[in-house]
Amino acid sequence: MVEFRSSTGFLDVQGAPLYYEVAGQGPALLLMHAGVVDHRMWDQQFAVFAQQYQVIRYDLRSYGQSQVPAGPFAFYEDPAALLQHLGINKAHVIGASFGGKIALDFALAHPTMIDSLILVAPDIGGYPPSEEIRRFGEEEEALLERGDLEGATELNLRMWVDGPLRTPEQVDPLVRQKVHDMQYHAFTTPTPEGAEVIALDPPAVERLAEIRMPTLILVGDLDLPQKRVIAHELITHINGAQQVIVSGVAHMVSMERPEFFTSTVLEFLRGARKGV
Repeated sequence: MVEFRSSTGFLDVQGAPLYYEVAGQGPALLLMHAGVVDHRMWDQQFAVFAQQYQVIRYDLRSYGQSQVPAGPFAFYEDPAALLQHLGINKAHVIGASFGGKIALDFALAHPTMIDSLILVAPDIGGYPPSEEIRRFGEEEEALLERGDLEGATELNLRMWVDGPLRTPEQVDPLVRQKVHDMQYHAFTTPTPEGAEVIALDPPAVERLAEIRMPTLILVGDLDLPQKRVIAHELITHINGAQQVIVSGVAHMVSMERPEFFTSTVLEFLRGARKGV
């Protein structure tokens, strides 16, 4: 058996360090995590993908070991800078939830850098939140203002891990605990004064027809209704996009159904590489 090896590093870009890991050889595959976790979200895929690909995963700003700049920055410029730093011209890109939003923005800002796009229950820049998500944001903000990091973390677990149709007892406790630890840590990461997120303009919701690369959308059948609506929006406006509805899972598809997720992605990538 070949020993699995990975390398780690920090890239100082847009005024603050970005943490990343690289493993494997072959076509590049870039992983962008969801907004309640960090790069460890991909622990069950990283080594498997590295058997066929040069896999790169990194912490988004304010997650894991990456920091937020004390000034303007664009989330979608980080993957471009990271790939350039590693000498990679093009990559297949996987983005989950908030990472999916960044992946979409990246694809629109730097379309020649992406071979194919895999979006897992993604957000879309400029897409209005549902009433359910708006209420969640208000409750989360109130908990954080009171300094109740544990309460805010549990709120996120109920929303993004359990989903609207399950109780905590119906979810794998190991998945819940892992997301808990990553989300709690993210809440402890300070945002410096002067930090300002630069949004893609015009926003992605107005430009979906510009996406030309092979695209796959995965969404859990137990996820929030808006996630299924967004998936339909993507399928409708991105020419040739494929969709997979994953049964028995809410938002954290790759963590709750890792084997199904991995095999589905690898099959899609084989087709994308053949130009199917």
